[in-house]
Amino acid sequence: MKQILSVLFIPLLLVTSCTTEGVQKGNDAAINTEKTTQRVDSLELDLPVQDHLTLKNGIEIVWLQKSSGESIKPGDVVMIDYKVRLADSTIIDGNHLLNKPALPYILGFGFQPIGWDIALAHLKTGDFARIKLPAAVARGKKGVKDLIPENADNYLTIRVLSKRKPDREIDGTKVWILEENKTNKELFNENNTVVFHTTISSPSSPFYFNSYANQQPFELKLEDNGTVPGLKKALINAKKGDRMFILVPSEEAYGAKGYLNIVKPDEDLFYNVLVMDIID
Repeated sequence: MKQILSVLFIPLLLVTSCTTEGVQKGNDAAINTEKTTQRVDSLELDLPVQDHLTLKNGIEIVWLQKSSGESIKPGDVVMIDYKVRLADSTIIDGNHLLNKPALPYILGFGFQPIGWDIALAHLKTGDFARIKLPAAVARGKKGVKDLIPENADNYLTIRVLSKRKPDREIDGTKVWILEENKTNKELFNENNTVVFHTTISSPSSPFYFNSYANQQPFELKLEDNGTVPGLKKALINAKKGDRMFILVPSEEAYGAKGYLNIVKPDEDLFYNVLVMDIID
C-alpha cells in the first residue's frame, strides 16, 4: 500500500490506512472534463530557466519564475502548490493528490525532510522553481516503505503562492486557523475541556511528539498545571473540528531552561493541532 506525504496531513496519514489513489507516473498536465475542456496545470508549464543555484550539499534550484516577493524566514507560513517526483517521474506527493489548490508549510521546524527547509530559505513568495533534493537531505537511507526507495533523490516542483499571516496572536504566540467548522458554536474556555491531537516540533527536534502515533489525544483544562502557557492561550476559543498551526515563542514555552534533552534553551515550539472535541 502506498502513502501520500502531504505536509498538512502528515500526522493523520502516519497512523491511518494508506492509499494508492492519486499516485501517478509521468506528466499529469491536463485533465479532460465532461465538456472536453482542459485544465492547465501550472506546475507543468515548460518555461525558460531564469536562474539556477547549486548548494554544497547537492541541492539544485532552477527558477522558472523568479519573484521580487518577500523572503521566507523561519517561523513563516507559506501557501505552496507543489509536486514531488522520483527520478522515474513517479509522483509521490503533492497538494493535488488531496484535491487542494495549495497547502501550508512552516519553515524551520522539519515539516518535511531537511532539504525542504534549506531550499525554501532561498525562495521568495511568487517563485516557481524545480528543485533536486539529493537523498541525503530527502528521505535518505530509509526511504518510505512501498513509496520511496532507499537512497532516492527527490525532485520538487513548487510555486510559493503567498505568505499567510496569523489569524490571531496572543502574547507572541501565533495561531493560523487552517480549517474551521463554523457550525460548531461551543468554544474552549475556563468552563470546559478541549480534546485535541497534535504533533510538536522544535527546530532541533522535529516531530518529537506525535499524539496520532499512540492514538491518545490530549485533554486540557485551562486550570491544568505543567502545560506550555502559550499553547493554552492559543487554544482559548477553539472549536471542535478546528485545524490549526500554533507557533509558541520560547518565553511562552520552556524558555532558557529548555526541556530535557529534547527542546534546547530558547527554542520556539510548533504545534500542528486538530481539535477533536469540546466537552463540558
